[in-house]
Amino acid sequence: MIPKELFRKVRQIEITTSRLVTDAFAGQYHSVFKGQGIEFDEVREYQIGDDIRSIDWNVTARTGKPYIKKFIEERELTVMIMVDLSASAKFSSGDELKSQLAAEMSALLALSAIRNNDKVGLIIFTDEIELFIPPRKGRGHVLRLIREVLYFRPQRTSTNIRQALEFMSRVTTRKAITFLISDFLGHNLEVPQGEVDDSFRKTLSIAHQRHDLIAVTLNDPHELTLPDCGLVVLEDAETGRLVCVDAGNAGVRRRYEEANRTRIEKREQLFRSLGIDFINISTAGSYVDEVVRFFRKRLKKIRR
Repeated sequence: MIPKELFRKVRQIEITTSRLVTDAFAGQYHSVFKGQGIEFDEVREYQIGDDIRSIDWNVTARTGKPYIKKFIEERELTVMIMVDLSASAKFSSGDELKSQLAAEMSALLALSAIRNNDKVGLIIFTDEIELFIPPRKGRGHVLRLIREVLYFRPQRTSTNIRQALEFMSRVTTRKAITFLISDFLGHNLEVPQGEVDDSFRKTLSIAHQRHDLIAVTLNDPHELTLPDCGLVVLEDAETGRLVCVDAGNAGVRRRYEEANRTRIEKREQLFRSLGIDFINISTAGSYVDEVVRFFRKRLKKIRR
């Protein structure tokens, strides 16, 4: 039985994100993703005006006449939503937890998909696969996904993004639009020296080659800067490690900010080097502008 408070929260998220899908993102999802889901249909003889990039050089060489590959748009896409619910997702310096922000983003993406008659699946992970819901259609299915992201209680606290991506590739046989929602604070992104783990880079690259991988990063202001508040004890939510720092010291605050700025720069540099698009959203503000910016960026890339 779902508690009434949770049911109201799920319903509230559905109403809010439904309005966003209708008002802010109408047509944008279709324009960005539908044109990317294409499959081979046939080859035909080249005609004046055809795009020379579509020429099938193998067939052309065999026949002595130019032929082009003809593609048709896939009528149905698969959208996979991967949500990192390790312990750090339960953090917020404001009113909204990162896990709640993840639920709202999941709802927005899932509702956009079913409005276009696409299937949506969900993977919730920590350093293990906690839950897998195969892709399906329908409003009832989307409400279940929202409920699971909000209500699910993970058994583990740490993060293993690499393992989650490998699992996704095993269970998703066809190309999928894959949204990876995480704060990327786990040990898989960086090794102690601050360099990107080669095995993680390789896994990201393979996943992006097989699928259309989009990173959605969850951020909180207090994970970027320390307030001037004297001695504080910081806890790593995933390991339980405690560190006492003097937040009243300007030098300590500056080093904390520089370390986090470097962490984010390395993360974004990694995504760019692999051609992975990313959306940065924060518990401190609306994610709408960032999602709109992502859609516009995608449209420009397609048109080029």
